[in-house]
Amino acid sequence: MKPMAPTLPATTCQQRGFTLVELLVTATISLLIIAGLSGVIQATVESKVALDERIDVARQAGFAMERMVRAVGHSRRLLLPLNDNPGTNWPEDIREETVPASPPIGSSTLATAVLAVTLPTYVDLDFNGVPDADDDGDGLIDEDLPNDNHHDFFPGIMLIDDDGDGTVDEGGGWAQDDEDGTTENEDRLDGVDNDGDGSIDEDPASDNNGDNCPGLCGVDDDGDGQIDETTKDDDDEDGGTFDDPYDPVVFYLNGGTLMERTPVPWNEDGISTPDGPVDGRDFVASPIAENVTLLRFERLPAASSGAQLVDITLELADNDGQVISLNRRVRVGGAL
Repeated sequence: MKPMAPTLPATTCQQRGFTLVELLVTATISLLIIAGLSGVIQATVESKVALDERIDVARQAGFAMERMVRAVGHSRRLLLPLNDNPGTNWPEDIREETVPASPPIGSSTLATAVLAVTLPTYVDLDFNGVPDADDDGDGLIDEDLPNDNHHDFFPGIMLIDDDGDGTVDEGGGWAQDDEDGTTENEDRLDGVDNDGDGSIDEDPASDNNGDNCPGLCGVDDDGDGQIDETTKDDDDEDGGTFDDPYDPVVFYLNGGTLMERTPVPWNEDGISTPDGPVDGRDFVASPIAENVTLLRFERLPAASSGAQLVDITLELADNDGQVISLNRRVRVGGAL
């Protein structure tokens, strides 16, 4: 008799797959997890984009403010804003502009913000070793002004509302340097408000101090041993007449863009008449900040020491309406 094969024990469990319900539940949970993660990722990305944008707005604001502060601190003269004129019902010493536009004050027809200073001596765009502000290359700056102080053949500063009345380049001929609409060359360089408009020495004639002598009467201005040689329009007695005008650096708004306008020592506009290829009409304008919502310049009363201060406020907004606001008070020529 053959021996019987050993009997294997019966298994107590059997393999089985997932049911349809289990798969659906698993899929639903997975989708919920993925959707939650997607929301977190999207929120993180959006937060980073908003942060990057805010950083960029802050960078622009800081850069633009530093450009204005540097120009004022290295300039010898504040051109705009003017001092307040008691004869008008709007403040010439405060130039403020908002985006959207705020209503003008008094009889002014348009509120505009503008800051203008004479070109600092560190600017030498043609790299000839002579400051661009020294137009006649004699080592002196702004010492022999023409009737048209900015040599641009327009009243005041070309294309700028100098007196804040809402009108640009009005008031007569190009010798009308303060756009006050009265007379030309009525405020000589003597430290006195000759025309009673609140500003001092802002509209001199080509004989800058109005004494009818070359330079100062009875003085050897250039140290050459001669007194009052050449003509009355030669204020530095160098043999040339009214050959060193103010070269204005101008900051202003173009819509929501803050612009910096800088004079250049070459024929930028292609015009060579009436008296040479390079004059006050030659400049370049560059954007230095976008999305400006407020720009404000205030000329503060001069201190007893004679120091002139300017208060500058700049506000920029990002796409979410978050505002970056900067304010600086600067002394004109304080960095010289």
